[in-house]
Amino acid sequence: MDPVTENRAPEPLTEYAHRLTRRVRAFDRRHPLLWDLHFTAFWVTAALIDYAGGGWRHNAHSLDVPGWLLLTMSLGLSVPLVRRRAHPGAALAVTIPFAVANAWTGAALQAALLQLVLVYHLALRRPLRDLWWATALVLAPVLLSAARHGEGTWDQQIGSHLLSVTVAVLIGVTVRTRRGYTEALEDRARRLETERDQQAQLATAAERARIAREMHDIIGHNLSVITGLADGGRYAAAKSPERAAQALDAIAGTSRQALTELRRLLDVLREEEKQQAELTPQPGLTDLDGLLDGVRSTGLPVSTTIHGVPELPPGRQLTVYRVIQEALTNTLKHGGPDATAAIELSYEEKASVTVTITDTGHGHPADGPGRDREGRGLPGMRERTALYGGTLEVGPRPHPEQGWRVRLHLPEESPQ
Repeated sequence: MDPVTENRAPEPLTEYAHRLTRRVRAFDRRHPLLWDLHFTAFWVTAALIDYAGGGWRHNAHSLDVPGWLLLTMSLGLSVPLVRRRAHPGAALAVTIPFAVANAWTGAALQAALLQLVLVYHLALRRPLRDLWWATALVLAPVLLSAARHGEGTWDQQIGSHLLSVTVAVLIGVTVRTRRGYTEALEDRARRLETERDQQAQLATAAERARIAREMHDIIGHNLSVITGLADGGRYAAAKSPERAAQALDAIAGTSRQALTELRRLLDVLREEEKQQAELTPQPGLTDLDGLLDGVRSTGLPVSTTIHGVPELPPGRQLTVYRVIQEALTNTLKHGGPDATAAIELSYEEKASVTVTITDTGHGHPADGPGRDREGRGLPGMRERTALYGGTLEVGPRPHPEQGWRVRLHLPEESPQ
């Protein structure tokens, strides 16, 4: 025997009953007619036993009722139960003539009580206003029997039947309310599950976009630096072999740095290595000097002007760093051999900053047909800027100046 099964606690009786009830309901949903036929057959059999066995004689007001009429009334009061769920009102209306005949003849068949089952299903499925006429129809044969045969007081006969109808209605309303509450909970659970899946999809899409931005910034910038170094080394190889060797060393260093950053980024995507992924902070303003040194090593002169004291949180520092990196990458790719670049950073109070990157290149516009077309550079910069409610302006410098200008402004942080 399996030790897990051997040590398992016995199943509570209530849990077993709930599971059995769920199975019965599931079978009923799959085969509603079959269940209705079995239910109806049970009560038809009970009505016929009451008729054939003579049990009706114990409650009858008159014993002089023909056998064929007793059989007809027994079937007329029980067979309509087969439509109790689909058309409870119509089924109740069908039983009324037989109930009237039962009251008029004084047979007092117990099958007349099956009308309470139809009243229950009316309360379960139909508007409550339909219960008024249903109650009147059920009580009409009782009034007829009391008036014709006069056994017992009126309040006893009417009161007992009215109490029975009330109980049937209360049971139907209670079950209906519970079903409605359960359906509301199930619907809410489904909606919450759908919202959870949508949130997961949105989070996945946002993470993919973030990773795509990071990969573009890392690979695009480093490849541009490598390309610039390779072009410079090719020209220097003929005249100054030492400069060519320096260019090759710089290419090797830049390639290793790009591979390290790319490997770190990809490690985060591996589910089994999430715990071992290296937790290295994102680049910030303190890393700008290294970025600019790498760009200058390709032969692109870059000047910097700083106003104020940098007091930015890490997220804003990363945005400033990536925008500068992308702007210089575009200058390396499209500015031409004689291009220069200038960076001006203006720090203000409350984490507000304005960054302006200009170049003197002769390339095509960054968002035009020739520069970074269909790429992720400019959309990535705009997404980063929008994250902090900033503005990004990208366009050519005013005439007669040549080149391109990128201006980033991040406003002060809103109070929480």
